[in-house]
Amino acid sequence: MLSSLAQFLDQHSRQLLDSLDNEHIEKQLDNFAKLCKPSRVVVLGDSEKEIHYIRELAKERGEEASLELSGHTIHFDGYHDLARDLGSTKVLTTPVVKLSKRINAIDRDRGLSEIFGLLDGSMSGKDMLVKFYCLGPTNSKFSIGAMQASDSAYVLHSEDLLYRQGFKQFAKLGGSKEFFSFLHSAGALDERKTTKNYDKRRIYVDVTDGKVYSVNNQYAGNSVGLKKLALRLAIYRANHQDWLAEHMLIAGVHPVNKKRVTYFVGAYPSMCGKTSTAMIPGNTIVGDDIAYLRKDREGNCRAANIEHGIFGIIQDVNPVDDPVIYAALTTPRELIFSNVLVSEGYPYWLGMGKEDIPEKGVNFSGDWWKGKKDSDESEIPLAHPNARYTMRLAELENVDPNYDDRKGVIVEGVLYGGRDSDTNVPVSEALSWEHGVYMGATLESETTSAIIGKAGVRRHDPMANIDFIVVPLGKYLENHFEFGKRLVRKPRVFSTNYFLKHDGKYLNTKLDKKVWILWAEGRVHNDYDAIRTPIGFLPKLSDLDYLFKDIFQRNYSKEDYLEQFSVRVSKYLEKILRIEQYFENESDLPEEFWSVLKTQKSELLELKQETGKDTLPPEYFT
Repeated sequence: MLSSLAQFLDQHSRQLLDSLDNEHIEKQLDNFAKLCKPSRVVVLGDSEKEIHYIRELAKERGEEASLELSGHTIHFDGYHDLARDLGSTKVLTTPVVKLSKRINAIDRDRGLSEIFGLLDGSMSGKDMLVKFYCLGPTNSKFSIGAMQASDSAYVLHSEDLLYRQGFKQFAKLGGSKEFFSFLHSAGALDERKTTKNYDKRRIYVDVTDGKVYSVNNQYAGNSVGLKKLALRLAIYRANHQDWLAEHMLIAGVHPVNKKRVTYFVGAYPSMCGKTSTAMIPGNTIVGDDIAYLRKDREGNCRAANIEHGIFGIIQDVNPVDDPVIYAALTTPRELIFSNVLVSEGYPYWLGMGKEDIPEKGVNFSGDWWKGKKDSDESEIPLAHPNARYTMRLAELENVDPNYDDRKGVIVEGVLYGGRDSDTNVPVSEALSWEHGVYMGATLESETTSAIIGKAGVRRHDPMANIDFIVVPLGKYLENHFEFGKRLVRKPRVFSTNYFLKHDGKYLNTKLDKKVWILWAEGRVHNDYDAIRTPIGFLPKLSDLDYLFKDIFQRNYSKEDYLEQFSVRVSKYLEKILRIEQYFENESDLPEEFWSVLKTQKSELLELKQETGKDTLPPEYFT
């Protein structure tokens, strides 16, 4: 044990570190302690007593407060710390680390000097809390150890809900340095126990060293290291090996009246239907956010949820559209609400389906009343649009029985979906694996409140992962193409779009996605024929009408079919132009990508010239 570290530790913490017998852990914690200067370093194991300690400490410190229902707590992040801060999140680069130009980066030496300056003494008068977790199921080929050091009990309480305990996993490392490390400090706090110096918020990702440094923030997307910060480190590792680390849900799709389950993974940008797709009634959830994908010995694609819980957007969760989640949020269990309204000990959020919403309470702005305005004279909503809930996956009644399987589940379908009001059909199947990678690479979506900045702007978001890709985009896409080539049984790939509009009104209801996903599941098993078009295989009207009757006991009209599934030739050509402009400055893009684009563009231009029409009905292609 390093004497400089030992002075920060009590006997229990020393015993735990000694049992790990890992000089890399000790050296890192020694450096962290010297830098942040905490009163002490508290090392915690996996016992229920230690988990309970963190839970109670978060309330004792005022980072969380108990609500009326047993196990429920409320946490506020601070008025200026309510979403992922992409501008302050940077990848540390060296001459050998090559990135796409659009990735926010900083020279490693300069970045470390800056963030070490901000972390210097940041834990003065506070404890540095240290816990060990496992990304992915324990004792698995998916397992990656993750060590979190933070002065925030809320951060560790969140991670206790979201991730598998990993102290025993670390004990099996045998002194290896093959683990990720995360150092976080909320910095100086105000009277509400929220970060004061948010203008000095920094989140720096050191991909070559497997570490992330985060300071002057509390919002989980910036502070909970194992979340999207670990995803960046995993993407770097995966793209230098032979697997995929993806921003994806994993769900078991259960067709009506058929005794089978088909596992899908799916990538959707924030607030584009990701969690609601994972939670479609009748299906089962393996995970809602991050997946590792690997090839097994038989050549199947297997996926594992690296998390054990859900950090979900709560806006619009209501008993009609999201009955399972709503039931969990309104009954006793351990969970953390963040940035909702609290009135008389109960939480309220936007779109929860209640008419009797209180007109005053406490929210992310402090004391709140209906009509309260901010400094720009804009009315402050009762809850933030990016308000969240954090809970264990096992608390949900629809959790898949294989959600913790150390082998992962066999993936037979891949879904890609954005927020698109005028172009993409509700569901289509890729013509090939290469076309499927292209679908994912060209994903577009309108920005939302989950990201700091202006909402409602159309942005490109390849695989819903652009904010986290820490390798050149060409390398990232090449890894997807190559991964498919190694598979004996490739999953089928589908594009979905729940946000198509006509005259300003949505053409889908929120529940219709069940039909689109069950059609995709049926295609995996060759239950349905399809119509080949340049944009992919489209459903037949008769099959959709059957599914709507079978699931919702209602007809699906030809008028609806034509509105939703006609190929918008001109709109797709406009999209291709945007894609060409977006990717033109990317070097070393795989030839497969350009080949798919050129083929689709050529076929659409030919249709435009032949017909002179902007839109063509599906029957034109039969």
